[in-house]
Amino acid sequence: MNSQTNRRSVFKKAGLLLAGLMGMGAAKAALSSQPSSKQKKVVGEVVYQNEVPLFSSAIVYGDLLFLAGKGAHFEGDIKAHTKHVLDALEKELIKHGSSMEKVLKVNVYLHDLADYHAMNEMYRGRFGEKPPVRTTVATYGGVPGDSLVEIDCIAALK
Repeated sequence: MNSQTNRRSVFKKAGLLLAGLMGMGAAKAALSSQPSSKQKKVVGEVVYQNEVPLFSSAIVYGDLLFLAGKGAHFEGDIKAHTKHVLDALEKELIKHGSSMEKVLKVNVYLHDLADYHAMNEMYRGRFGEKPPVRTTVATYGGVPGDSLVEIDCIAALK
């Protein structure tokens, strides 16, 4: 009789476990059927090439803002180009409800790695007391559009 009671107990526990898992599955299905508050939203312009969308200049996803790279397309040195690019990024950040202080990630693309220190002179301090993480690379063949530097970023909105 003891082994029969143990068998019933095991089956009862297994049934409860199965019911619990089924309940979790139903809850997950109910949650996944609700629309996500995180949806990709184009907030900048869409750049076309041959009438086909190529890239967006700004995207919001949840509480994050993604800005496409900005360059400086005029005659000048790396300091003038870096200042121009950072000013353009700041303008876009403010336009979309963020700021330099809310930037989380920056990618810097240099035409020539020899410009690294001069770029840093202009970059230093532009993002406040808690600067974002950053990756800096020199691009093979240069930055498109004859800019000496291009910078993109990801920023928080809240």
